[in-house]
Amino acid sequence: MSILVLIRHGQSQWNLENRFTGWVDVPLTELGREEAHRAGRKLHETGIKFAFAYTSELIRAQETLSIVLQEIGASDLPVERDMALNERHYGDLQGLNKAETAKKYGDEQVHIWRRSYDVAPPGEGGESLKDTAARTLPYFAARIAPQLQAGHNVIVAAHGNSLRSIVMDLERLTREQVLELNIATGVPLVYELDGALSIVKKTILE
Repeated sequence: MSILVLIRHGQSQWNLENRFTGWVDVPLTELGREEAHRAGRKLHETGIKFAFAYTSELIRAQETLSIVLQEIGASDLPVERDMALNERHYGDLQGLNKAETAKKYGDEQVHIWRRSYDVAPPGEGGESLKDTAARTLPYFAARIAPQLQAGHNVIVAAHGNSLRSIVMDLERLTREQVLELNIATGVPLVYELDGALSIVKKTILE
């Protein structure tokens, strides 16, 4: 048995401004930092002891993880950072206000870019959820899964779409189901897993 905790970063400045963020390195807001502190306190109450932590190359996820580890008294925990856990790259949409983008391209087109499984936004580097999963899941299988299978507890602080990819795989969700999945900022998802990484129990620490 092992425990995997997935946490999306707290509110970022561009979450607040309703902008497509993607790979742009945007810091947390004050609310985002408070979300991270609250998540850490919730995790502290569970008494879970972690062996490893993983996060993306982006500061909003790293700062969230740092605050959580501080709250649970584990600031010295080994942390691995990798771009495989980065948020989905939004191509030419990065930095644009979502409402203004909908006015320009139409609500339906923006909805397709945001919520379809395999349609990438325009521009260089733009990724669909399928593209995001194509880098996130091999990394998870190579770096994180072996630790869980060895019985170690692991925490991953990342982003809405990279975490949706992992949840899709763990929970065996269909494409349609994952498109309806929304992962809230700063709310830990706690999975108890068996040796085959099948879910024994899932808890949302709201």
